[in-house]
Amino acid sequence: MTNQEALSEDEIESGWVGEPAPQLNSAVTLVDYDPEWPALFEREAERIRGALGERVLVLEHVGSTSVPGLCAKPCVDILLEVPDSDDEDAYLPDLTAAGYRLVIREPDWEKHRCFKGPDTNINLHVYSPGNGQTERYRLLRDRMRAHPEERDLYAAKKRELAAKEWKYIQQYADAKTEVIEEILGRARAAQYDAFSEAYAAHAEKSVTNALYDRPAILDLAGDVSGRRVLDVGCAAGHLGALLAGRGADVLGVDVSAGMVAVARKKFGEVARFEVADVTQPLPVEDGSIDVVTASLVLHYLKDWGPTLAEFRRVLKPGGVLVFSVHHPGEDWQWFGKENYFELELLEDEFPLGEHRPRVRFYRRPLSWTFQAVRDAGFAVDRLVEPMPVPEADEADPKWAANLRTKPRFLYFRAVSPA
Repeated sequence: MTNQEALSEDEIESGWVGEPAPQLNSAVTLVDYDPEWPALFEREAERIRGALGERVLVLEHVGSTSVPGLCAKPCVDILLEVPDSDDEDAYLPDLTAAGYRLVIREPDWEKHRCFKGPDTNINLHVYSPGNGQTERYRLLRDRMRAHPEERDLYAAKKRELAAKEWKYIQQYADAKTEVIEEILGRARAAQYDAFSEAYAAHAEKSVTNALYDRPAILDLAGDVSGRRVLDVGCAAGHLGALLAGRGADVLGVDVSAGMVAVARKKFGEVARFEVADVTQPLPVEDGSIDVVTASLVLHYLKDWGPTLAEFRRVLKPGGVLVFSVHHPGEDWQWFGKENYFELELLEDEFPLGEHRPRVRFYRRPLSWTFQAVRDAGFAVDRLVEPMPVPEADEADPKWAANLRTKPRFLYFRAVSPA
């Protein structure tokens, strides 16, 4: 499993150690689930622990063979974390002595190494702590173990893709990314259910949310009295309640059932809240909405086209779309990226008291964002880099000063032409 962009043939070849990347040049062989796979993992895990001892920080059975009932290539995937996977001298000799063979080295992508086993068909994936893959492997595995419908969806896509001919097995793996991301999206939405109350409390008082983002959205939305507003990604309902307080008829939608439950509990008397996935058709009639708001939502999506098309569909002629996203200059510099012009998936940890969920979002240049809005048929009316409201200086002077001197979010007001 990978969240890399699809690799070129040259990139596939360059990762292999001491030999050319093996070519498949055929369809992929999948077999039905084998109940012996967990035992094969345990056997290898014992051998790996024997070779590395306390250098084993994480060792887990992952991938399709870790999900009961799921078809798979007959190859057991194992995830290993060591203190520093770039420091091969600290673990490679001992793994080699135990019979493992290094086949892939990708120091520029998650410091990843892959080994083959001595007498069992395995892929041993080695990473350092803090990598972006451990959480993905666990989340996908656990989601499919708990939800047979997700497992069956993945199985169907695997069989469809496996029937095609591939030059490299990596190309088959890359082709599965779309369905994997779809399943992970639902898994992450379910994770929010566990800390919905904590997020609601944070969003209510956070300077960034309450005294910077929401005032900017409200300002761009303008006079909403008597208008129908669709608040997309409504979370705990704070923005929807403010819009309703200004006289709007508000429908808030969010993919997290937990967030929607909190929104209904807190603000259900002034606005309606429903569970809906912004990447799917929305449960709203054509041309029935005056204003769509999307506060800090769109940067979670790679492809804005279908979502913006839905916004156009539900908006009345002349209706307004107001949205905020991460500022392209902020993400580029904050994460130390060299190429500003890339569309790139990033991952970060969101501190939320005892909860520290990992969030994944896309950074992209301003030109990409602007063009996506225009390609969807909207006319950009205003582009704003706002300042926090004066109350922010009293609430948190240091953070307010930071917001006044560094770009944080970027705001658009776009009009659906008559």
